[in-house]
Amino acid sequence: MTLQLNENKPIFMQIKEYLEDAIINGTIKPGERVPSTNEFSKHYQINPATAAKGTNELVDEGILVKRRGVGMFVTKDAETILIDKRKQTFYEHYVLPLKDEAHKLNITKSELLEMVNREENRYEN
Repeated sequence: MTLQLNENKPIFMQIKEYLEDAIINGTIKPGERVPSTNEFSKHYQINPATAAKGTNELVDEGILVKRRGVGMFVTKDAETILIDKRKQTFYEHYVLPLKDEAHKLNITKSELLEMVNREENRYEN
């Protein structure tokens, strides 16, 4: 486990985000077992209930499924669910404020698109 815990965010959220990132980037694949709450608690020397809170949220969201006595596993739809959720968050946290600021500055839609397209070359290599 390569998660580096910090004090800026609750530990259960860091565990949840770590698992989400691992699923999105393919480190943990659909059907694979994820570390147990006991493994997280031993490795990071945290309360098992803290680790359970993060993983249980993923179970509630349909990202993980519990198999009694065996562990928790990534669902087949986990990546799609996570990407859809993150796209919505991206829209709410970045696109809407961007559009609001553009409106304040009287930037037209075409000017805004031109600005965005100007940066495409940075990622095409």
